Amino acid sequence: MFLGLDGVEVGLIIVFVCLFGGILSGFPVAFAIGGAGIISFGIIAALDSAGLMIHQAIDTSSDAYRALVNSGVKEDSVSLFRYPDLPRVAESVFPSGWEVALDRNVSFIVNRMNERVLAGQSIETLLAVLMFVLMGITLERSKIADDLLTTMAKVFGPLPGGLAVSVVVVGAFLAASTGIVGATVVTMGLLALPTMLRNGYSPEIATGVIAASGTLGQIIPPSIVIVLLGTLAGDLYSAAQEARAQVAGCNDALTLLGEPAVVSVGTLFQAALLPGILLALLYALYAFGYALMNPEKAPAVALGTTNSEPITRGEGLTWFIGVPVILVVGTVLLGNLGIIGSQSTTVSSFSESGDAASLRTNVSDECKVAMIELHGQEAWDAAVQEQKVIEDAGGVTQSVRLSEEELTAKRAARISDVAPIGTGNAILLTLLSLFLAFGRGVSPSSAARPLVIGAAGIVLAVLVDILLIGPTTSAGATVVLMAIPFAIALYGVVHATRVCAQNELIRVVFPPLMLIVAVLGSILGGITNPTPAAALGAGGAIMLAAYRKLRDEDRSPKIIIWSTLAIIVCILVGVNFDLRINQEGVNAESWIAFFVAYGAYLYAVFGLLFSCWVLFTHGVLTPVVRETAKVTSMVFTILIGSQLLNLVVISFGGEHYIQQFLKSFDNEMTVFLLVMLVLFILGFVLDFLEIIYIVVPIVGPVIYGGTFDPKWVTIMIAVNLQTSFLTPPFGFALFYLRGVAPASVTTKHIYRGIIPFVLIQVGGLAILWLFPSIVTIVPDLVP
Repeated sequence: MFLGLDGVEVGLIIVFVCLFGGILSGFPVAFAIGGAGIISFGIIAALDSAGLMIHQAIDTSSDAYRALVNSGVKEDSVSLFRYPDLPRVAESVFPSGWEVALDRNVSFIVNRMNERVLAGQSIETLLAVLMFVLMGITLERSKIADDLLTTMAKVFGPLPGGLAVSVVVVGAFLAASTGIVGATVVTMGLLALPTMLRNGYSPEIATGVIAASGTLGQIIPPSIVIVLLGTLAGDLYSAAQEARAQVAGCNDALTLLGEPAVVSVGTLFQAALLPGILLALLYALYAFGYALMNPEKAPAVALGTTNSEPITRGEGLTWFIGVPVILVVGTVLLGNLGIIGSQSTTVSSFSESGDAASLRTNVSDECKVAMIELHGQEAWDAAVQEQKVIEDAGGVTQSVRLSEEELTAKRAARISDVAPIGTGNAILLTLLSLFLAFGRGVSPSSAARPLVIGAAGIVLAVLVDILLIGPTTSAGATVVLMAIPFAIALYGVVHATRVCAQNELIRVVFPPLMLIVAVLGSILGGITNPTPAAALGAGGAIMLAAYRKLRDEDRSPKIIIWSTLAIIVCILVGVNFDLRINQEGVNAESWIAFFVAYGAYLYAVFGLLFSCWVLFTHGVLTPVVRETAKVTSMVFTILIGSQLLNLVVISFGGEHYIQQFLKSFDNEMTVFLLVMLVLFILGFVLDFLEIIYIVVPIVGPVIYGGTFDPKWVTIMIAVNLQTSFLTPPFGFALFYLRGVAPASVTTKHIYRGIIPFVLIQVGGLAILWLFPSIVTIVPDLVP
């Protein structure tokens, strides 16, 4: 014993003292973490060699231990925390010597680097970090935030606390488009803070709302925190549930849970959407309420209008709310009624296999008890009944190849059941209709004739789809039949686009909004995984930034506009035509579609290269690439250093010691609450990256090994980590803001201003704790 403490406890203290010392030393955090691991291992090894690191372990050869195990207690659940009276035996923290531990650590670090950094399954997901960082920095350097802040201030300024509310809205917008906390806080601190102070806002509310809104990028997808957490959560949840199943006597986690133990980054993006919106809403409500209570500290400010033509309230409600709601709700309703739906005639050439029981019932008695405890007796009885019906019918029906007659009958049945209007056409026509509605709302006094013609084209397209296009109509024939109606509709849409361009709000918000919809829509809709979506976002951000530069210089951005249209053509052709030309029997229609798509692809690539050239010649691309490399390198270097530090903790039993302590609590909720409290406290002194890569792998096997939904657990951790940016004294958002704030704003102002928002964060965590469906409802609704 050393200083009356167990040897493992002393080792943990040494590790954390070295870690905090390294972080506070001024060395780059990425290198301080790895250095802390090496130094702490050397100190522990020296003390162990001197005989000062003695660990009091359970004597597994004692009669008391054997009697406890024979009574039915699992060996995995036996610990000194739960059974402090068991006989103990003194042993070294390195039972085989520190040399063996060092050799094992070197082997482990090589394997872990290969798994998590070089060639593991998570490396593709981690590439999304690079793409999202590039996307965020590009948009930040393109001055889009400047336009957003100016425009939103005009929209919300006349409200009490309107400038503060506009900062929250822009913070949420930038979170979904950039996700870079430092860039968002600095940008809003430079642009919004002087304006708020000049218009009579108190320094506390101004700095608090800017710092808090800037951290929304940590939770609103696409979030780098969720990407990094998700790669860990997937592995931790899978391994923890497998271990839980083994302890319960089941073969695997699938048997125990009745579903695969899988959680993906895309699913976590879906789960984070509503919590992110909730936090932004809480920030805005606080700013509005503060202004009502203290009107002299957050006054209403009129900064002008965003529309070149004044419109009445009735016109605004009709064309910006009424008509869009009718269009969207009507489309959804028609889809539920079966009028809008898939027109695909593709059928499987195999018969459907029979469904298995909802739960596996051919399990051991021990596993049966665990499954009943988890799912309930009713679910178990239902699964037993399902299995009995399946066995009485001869077992699960196997899939067999259908005959030509059966295949023809199946295809005919599918054709007779298809919806009159295709889903793709319905979505496209709804979007075009929204353009026409917004065009009318922006300028009611403009000529309505082009908009009426466009609306007539949309109606004609619907009629053509119902009357002339059937499920057996080829894609080429569909294009020919729909060409005239779409050309008429586009005539009105082009006119509406020109009218909308006169509205500052639409002109500023629409381009980045479309980029956000493209990136998040592809992820949340399950179309693709985060890495290709991040690549799409990075390319779109580069083209958007180049478009902005060309417009600032009054140069024509037609190449970028046509490149964007080329991307849309690629998507539409790829969705509607079979482009697999490397198979036999390719018809002329597919060849034409392939060359159209390939030509559009080449032009889109040309547009992207042209955009890169524009940014390079304006001195934007070089610093963007440099900053992206810097941030990405920091993340991966911290990943490597944290793996080294984790292995040091594992080598002397620290990880096992902490997990035993957590498992000693009977209540799973108590364990999770304790972990959340520890993460919250560590947020005062550690950055989110250190917490993710050092703390979460240690406590993860415990909190992911219970009955909680892994999506809920991960989002709760992410919201908690967001608080680390705000909590004094080491909240990074506070440092960023202090660096750009004027001299009249003191550090005391910033600290006092941020306290209410830290309490809001805690309140947000409490809401998610009490209503976990806020996290799970979107992933449950999205297929």
